[in-house]
Amino acid sequence: MPTARESLLTAAQTALDGRPWTTVRMVDVAALAGVSRQTLYNEFGSKEGLGAALVRRRVEIFVEGAAEATSTARRDGADPSVCCASAAVWMLHRAREEPLVRAALTGCWSSRLPLPDGPPERLLERLCDRMVLALAGEGLRIRRACESGLRLALSYVVAPPAEPEAAARVADAVSALLERPAPAAG
Repeated sequence: MPTARESLLTAAQTALDGRPWTTVRMVDVAALAGVSRQTLYNEFGSKEGLGAALVRRRVEIFVEGAAEATSTARRDGADPSVCCASAAVWMLHRAREEPLVRAALTGCWSSRLPLPDGPPERLLERLCDRMVLALAGEGLRIRRACESGLRLALSYVVAPPAEPEAAARVADAVSALLERPAPAAG
């Protein structure tokens, strides 16, 4: 059985679907969750606190999904470039379907959404950390390639192309980065 906090976050997401955050009322969220308004305020303190928690929750689900896409591709024997492409496809799907995720990735927030708790750079760092972990921590070179792949995928979130094309381009770019000899330390 979900906790009151989880029920409230689910209710807040439901209340937000299809309407601006500015029109979401705390009393409606509490009613949807089947708890009192006081419980809602005890849990989050304010509407801003609820909004920040909702953004954190959606972003965490997004990061876990991208990491799982990477891990699944790796377990299936894919090389790191294909694993990065799998995460890129996940990113594109989620960003298209979830305005909160798209805003967290791009930094483009509107009054239709609750405010973020951090800049997009922090989210990209977390994504990269999780991908490298899913790739068994293969070092600085793989980290840089993953970060470049994620940044390329992010450009496709901002200006979407056809999806298979985006995944192939991310895989090609990461593969090229990994095949290139590392520069000599100078």
